[in-house]
Amino acid sequence: MLRYNLAIALVAGALLVHPWATAVRAAEGDRPQERTVSVSATGSVAAEPDIATISTGVVSEAETAREALARNSATMAKVIEGLKALGIAATDIRTTAVNVEPRYHNTKDEAPRIVAYQVVNQVRITARDLKRLGEVLDQVVTLGGNQIGGIAFDVSKAEELKDEARKAAMANAQRRAKLYATSAGADIAQVLTISEEGPAAAPRPMARTALAASDVPIEPGSQRLEVKIHVTWALR
Repeated sequence: MLRYNLAIALVAGALLVHPWATAVRAAEGDRPQERTVSVSATGSVAAEPDIATISTGVVSEAETAREALARNSATMAKVIEGLKALGIAATDIRTTAVNVEPRYHNTKDEAPRIVAYQVVNQVRITARDLKRLGEVLDQVVTLGGNQIGGIAFDVSKAEELKDEARKAAMANAQRRAKLYATSAGADIAQVLTISEEGPAAAPRPMARTALAASDVPIEPGSQRLEVKIHVTWALR
């Protein structure tokens, strides 16, 4: 008799629980989806470059690799000392490559023959006083530097200046979000998400230099720092 009553109680309990669970699931399925509006916008500021990166080097050639390396090292030492004398810090002079390569002479029906060795020593210089940039280039060439790969200008406080671009981007996003919401008969409420797009590797302004004169003309121009964001608002 006890087993029979217990079985009835379990069946009754199951009948009571099942309709309640179904009702909860039905309520969840009927819940209206939250309305949102997502906008992407950009903001930018103009900035004047205040630092320059110069790629330069010394190319030397001799009959033996040892002699070519010795000549190259002596010349590069003079270049580096001259740059330090102009106020370039040792931490702003970085060696980027040292290559020793044979030069071959090719003759028909004969194996290539080594006739000389070439040594290339390249450095990257960061110049923080653009007013003396022409003087720096002239010093490099005067002391034996015979390879200049290019000059790139940059803004040292770019991240701080980008904060103004971020404010402009947010204002643009909010203006557009309100426009879309109003057109749809709604209004924006609280911000749900904000994300900033990763920085793109934008090309930096390059300068062409005329190295025939001691006063090398340099024009750094200007840069535009841009920020792109993605914002989602709830609608009401």
